[in-house]
Amino acid sequence: MSSKDFSFHRKSPEELLAQIEKLKRGKLKIYIGSAPGVGKTYRMLTEAHELQQEGIDIVIGLAETHGRKETAALLNNLEMIPLKEIHYKENTYMDLDVEAIIARNPEVVVIDELAHSNVPGSETDKRYRDIERILQARINVITAVNVQHLESLHDVVHDITGVSVRERIPDSVIDAADEVILIDVTAETLQKRLRDGKIYQPERIEQSLENFFTTKNLSALREIALREVADDVDDKSDKKAAQLRAAMMNEKILVCIKNDANAEKLIRRGYRIADRLRSELYILMAIDKELEELPTHIQESYAEWRDLAQQFGAHFLLEPMKERKIPQVITDVANKKQITQIILGQSIKSRVEEIAKGSIVNAIMRQTDGVDIHIVANSRKN
Repeated sequence: MSSKDFSFHRKSPEELLAQIEKLKRGKLKIYIGSAPGVGKTYRMLTEAHELQQEGIDIVIGLAETHGRKETAALLNNLEMIPLKEIHYKENTYMDLDVEAIIARNPEVVVIDELAHSNVPGSETDKRYRDIERILQARINVITAVNVQHLESLHDVVHDITGVSVRERIPDSVIDAADEVILIDVTAETLQKRLRDGKIYQPERIEQSLENFFTTKNLSALREIALREVADDVDDKSDKKAAQLRAAMMNEKILVCIKNDANAEKLIRRGYRIADRLRSELYILMAIDKELEELPTHIQESYAEWRDLAQQFGAHFLLEPMKERKIPQVITDVANKKQITQIILGQSIKSRVEEIAKGSIVNAIMRQTDGVDIHIVANSRKN
């Protein structure tokens, strides 16, 4: 091979470092479903038996059977790591024992309920962080989660179902998985399982059928799950091409938020657009005072939005207004950062007010060139 050929195929230092780091970790496999009861735990335990028969050293770190007899039966003849006792407020809870799993050092461990929040006083606050520790110990992990627990889908799921999902995981957890498998069943099949008592206790069945487990909700969540897994497969199979397209397009997304209930929705929407385009994401908040001069509750909101932006890999910008109006702040940042797309919340101004005081969108369009503007509708009031 000539030196020219060698240089063409040689990996960059960054690629080599990333490859070395990946070799130091265990592999992560995630079963993802559209709703509780689709069969994620059943499939994980079935796979555990298959791997065991192949001579793979596999253990169960934690499996939530929820009283389902068929699922519980699959725990027979599988080695289970005893759960750890955690004491909190005079109560005792049983949870995943990360140290025991690492000490046992199996080839593979099954850990259910990826989005679970740990009991206060645990070493980490979330189970996905526990799994990260286990992966760092070079142990392969099989886990499961429902699509409504993805952080970027929080608002979408709320709009569809009316349910605000409390336990959420960063999208980066799914992105980092070596394999993501969809467990898919129809809405009708899932409703039958519910009526047969295979998902919840009898006293919860009717209420669930009338609320979360409606045909409309389940069909919409199923479509979201199908799309999410398809996008993940495309991303993993064509990641370099996507990065190359992003570099060529040089797309940069700017999300403009203000101190209201729509801020998080805008950040999530911006992330999903930026993630599809493989582009840089900026979150802009204009402030008329120094941060420390603002009321405590506003500072706390800013900290939450900064944390969310960090989770999405975005740049969080607090921009002093300095006697500028909002459109000028936005256009100054857009021009400085070479932004190509701006995301704004829907204006609450009436048509008369827009005529009298001017439209923010029109002002931005006059002062920028070649920038697309997206308007996101306000959240519906319940």
